[in-house]
Amino acid sequence: MTRIVHIALDDSGLPPPTPEIDQERKVALFDLMEENSFDLPARDDRAAPEGPYKLHLSIRDKRLVFAVFTETDDPAAEFHLSLGPFRQVVKDYFQICESYFSAVKTAAPSQIETIDMARRGIHNEGARVLQERLDGKAVVDTDTARRLFTLICVLHWGG
Repeated sequence: MTRIVHIALDDSGLPPPTPEIDQERKVALFDLMEENSFDLPARDDRAAPEGPYKLHLSIRDKRLVFAVFTETDDPAAEFHLSLGPFRQVVKDYFQICESYFSAVKTAAPSQIETIDMARRGIHNEGARVLQERLDGKAVVDTDTARRLFTLICVLHWGG
């Protein structure tokens, strides 16, 4: 079972999210629980604990922390990723989302579609960066990486 069955975000200490950010978080969490692909590769000639997995995401000491547990809550892996490679793409994503949320209220459908295409492109870039950063630590498909990137953005909110 190469999948996540539970995900927790440690957003303690962050300001309350805007309604739009909260909605993005809820959609990402729902979509992740509906369908995802997450596996831990063998490391240092040791087999990784088998899934399904529980994932706890947090930011500690300016690092993104993936704490992975088995379904029975045994620690499976923990890795810390530098936030540096994510900073620009997260900033771009927040800016395009702000434009999108504003456009939805007043813009013509063609303008909304153009902004949404740009938003998807930035989202794909964030997913690509995440997959690169997880290389050798966890294996995720593109859709899972996109949803996890959304959650990383939520953790950046106000951070």
